[in-house]
Amino acid sequence: MKEEKNFKEALREKKIPILVLDQKWHQLFSLGGKPENITHMEEDLTKLLERQGQLNNDLKDMKKLKKKLMGDIVANMEGTHAEKFGAKESKKLEENRRLIDELNEKMEQAEDELLELPTLIRERNGELMLETVQYSYDKLHKNMQEAAEIAEWIARVRKELKINIIKKQNREINGRQIYAYMHDIFGMEILNLFDLNYEEVEEHLDKKKKDNASNPSGESAGEKKTQNT
Repeated sequence: MKEEKNFKEALREKKIPILVLDQKWHQLFSLGGKPENITHMEEDLTKLLERQGQLNNDLKDMKKLKKKLMGDIVANMEGTHAEKFGAKESKKLEENRRLIDELNEKMEQAEDELLELPTLIRERNGELMLETVQYSYDKLHKNMQEAAEIAEWIARVRKELKINIIKKQNREINGRQIYAYMHDIFGMEILNLFDLNYEEVEEHLDKKKKDNASNPSGESAGEKKTQNT
């Protein structure tokens, strides 16, 4: 990965979307969740965006209020020569002017802050992008390493499986050969004395397979019974 300095220089020339507003950015952390440092940076950037939105709304409200106050002042000034214009109206006029002065000051502060916020948001967003890229590269490297380890395990198990399949086939062939030799040498009559035939041998092997499948620990029924008692 490039050095952080080179990334920052590249960011100045590239328009980066606001990450916290991008659903794809959130999906990057859908499996393992967001690291603590990225969560804090996300919160800081979100606060700046919320502040920007709040200031824009406040500025709109202040402009509406100022327009209303200005309208009241103009209406009162038009009535200064009227007979009913007195101390009460004059006091209201002064109050409206005072409120307008306060609004002007607050609007100026809001506008100044709104001028600074885009730069702050861009900086925080750029910092968050750097952390995201670093996290993504680390995660990608880790995933590739784990995938390679799993692939190695699969290859090893596959090789062992092939060897065991061949062993199984050899044992079965050897079993048939032994039975055939015994049959040829001793004859069926002798084998019957031992109550032995090949079908029973195969049944015994099949039963052994089923027992091993249902009892992975390898304990016999007699051993289990002894343990239970």
